Amino acid sequence: MSAPVPSSTLPAHLEEVRARVTNWGRWGDDDQRGCGNLLDDAAARRGAACVRTGERLSLALDLGPDSPQVGQPPHRLNPELTMEAINERDPLVPGVWASSDDTVRMSTCAATHLDTLAHVSYDGLLWNGFPASSITPDGGARYCGASTLTPIVTRGVVIDIARLRGAEALDEVEPGYAITGDDLAEAYDAAGLAPEPGDALLVRTGDVRHLHAGRRERYAKGDEFRFPGPSLHSVEWVRQHDIAVMVTDTYAFEAFPPPAPDWSDTLCVHMLQIRDMGLLQGQNWDMEALAARCADAGRWDVLLLAAPEPIVGATSAPVAPVAVL
Repeated sequence: MSAPVPSSTLPAHLEEVRARVTNWGRWGDDDQRGCGNLLDDAAARRGAACVRTGERLSLALDLGPDSPQVGQPPHRLNPELTMEAINERDPLVPGVWASSDDTVRMSTCAATHLDTLAHVSYDGLLWNGFPASSITPDGGARYCGASTLTPIVTRGVVIDIARLRGAEALDEVEPGYAITGDDLAEAYDAAGLAPEPGDALLVRTGDVRHLHAGRRERYAKGDEFRFPGPSLHSVEWVRQHDIAVMVTDTYAFEAFPPPAPDWSDTLCVHMLQIRDMGLLQGQNWDMEALAARCADAGRWDVLLLAAPEPIVGATSAPVAPVAVL
C-alpha cells in the first residue's frame, strides 16, 4: 500500500540523499520488514562461518533503575519492577512448591533495543508509504511494529573508529565526531573484510563508558548535546552496500549536532535510514568487552544473534543481543 512520494518538507540537501537511498517498493508495496529482507539464509550462513572459538558475549545493558533514561526526551521510563507474588503457593495445585512472579513497567527503548520502522516519520509517512496516522493511542503501530521485526542472525562487523584513531573513545577526538562512509570503509579495510549484503554494523564509539561510570546525565545528554555517531555522510555508503542493521553504543545513535547550523535537519540519519531505507537501527548496545576481545584476537567479525521482543504495536523493541566469536 505504498503511497506516491508527496512534496517533501525535507531540507534540500536531505532530499537529494533521500532520492538516492530510498528502498520504497523494493520488496513490494506492502512490505513492513525493510532491510530485514536482507537477513536471509545466506546472511545467516556468513554469520555462522564467523564462529571460531564459540565464546559468547552479551551486548545488552542491564534493565533496572540505573538504565540510561533521565527524562530527555520526556516520557521515557527506566524499568520499574513490581513483585506480584513472593514464594506463594497456588491452593488449587498440589505439591510443596512455591513461586514468585513480577511485572515490569518500562519504555521499550529504555536500554538496549532496536527501533522499528514505525519509530520515525516525516511528511505524515512511515517506511514504504504507510501513514503515520496508523499509530494510535489504543493500538500502537498498526504497521511496522515490533512484531514485524526480523530476528537477526548474520555477520556482525565491529566498527571501532575510536581504536583506529588511537583513542579510547571518539569523544576524546571530538565530542560530536561525525562518522562518515569513508570511516566505515576504513574500518572494513583495517579488518581485512569486504562489506556483504545483510551485514550488521556494530559501531563502537566508547560513549557507553560514561554510563558504566555512573555518568548517566552525560551519557543521555552528551557533552552539551554533542554526541559521536554515524552522520549524514555515512548514509549513502550503508545503502550502497546493502547493510541490514546498524547499531551504536550511544544514546542518540547519530552524530550531534546535525549538519545544518539551524538544526533543521535534526535526526536526519534516523529519518533517511528508518523511514526511507528501512534500515534496522539500535541504540544503547554495549560493545566494550566485544571490542577488547576483537582487538586481542585481531579479528572484527562475529556471529550476531538478536531476537527483538515481538510486542504488538510497539515502535521499539527490547533486545538482548549476543556476539559469538
